[in-house]
Amino acid sequence: MHRLRTYLSFVRFSHSVFALPFALTGALLALQVRPLSGREVAWRVLWIVVAMVAARSAAMGFNRLVDASYDAKNPRTAMRELPRGAMTRAEAIVFVAVASVVFVGAAYALGRVCFLLSPVSLAIVFWYSLAKRFTSYTQLFLALAMAVAPIGGWLAAGGPFGSVEPWLLGAAIGTWVAGFDILYACQDLEFDRAAGLKSIPVRFGVRDSLLLSRLMHVVAVACLAGLAAVADLGPMYLAGVALVAVLLVYEQSLVSEHDLSQVKRAFDLNGYVGILYFVATAASLYVK
Repeated sequence: MHRLRTYLSFVRFSHSVFALPFALTGALLALQVRPLSGREVAWRVLWIVVAMVAARSAAMGFNRLVDASYDAKNPRTAMRELPRGAMTRAEAIVFVAVASVVFVGAAYALGRVCFLLSPVSLAIVFWYSLAKRFTSYTQLFLALAMAVAPIGGWLAAGGPFGSVEPWLLGAAIGTWVAGFDILYACQDLEFDRAAGLKSIPVRFGVRDSLLLSRLMHVVAVACLAGLAAVADLGPMYLAGVALVAVLLVYEQSLVSEHDLSQVKRAFDLNGYVGILYFVATAASLYVK
């Protein structure tokens, strides 16, 4: 149990709630276009959950592995599992490899299209961990990695190519994630500058980065609201989007240019966003 807790902490397993609800929402929307039997739905949902958890675990494990030397020097991250010796690099490599294989296997179970796209998905989520060495727009690559989730859920449930819904939902989750990751990156501004790492806060400073974060969240809410018209979602859905907007406004209010002490609290609020949005979408589709 101790080792299990170490592995779960290593990949911040609880943060799976960020992307998973959006993948399931993509699947729900696809089912409105291409209905499946109850048994087939249950089977696909199971494999979507396995794929999402495995992909995120592989991505986070890879991130911790390639950033271990930086994490050891940063007081905020020095107590993570690799820097403090709770896990070895060999364990981390095996963990990432196993999670990647599980993800590809789950994608295979979901069909040919998902299987063929699975290496591309892994490449996208792994690249985010390396992006800070090459580009100031690191947070936008995380946005891209997370935007894959609802598109993957849509395809996994048999949704057709060319539909607007998954792309609009992908844009929403991407801008939402970019917005809160910019906030999170502000707390490491001085360390990143000293270490030669790149990010939006390093390039633009805290004030302009906060403005960009808020703009991202405005775009995210607009995309979610726009989906109501595209997917014919009703008032219950829009009420859920309004609550998401309230949460994001509150999140932004916790952080200012001169006070970053509440960044962790603001970041943790995002765990409720995906769950709230998924419940509101499901209710609008199935509660009559």
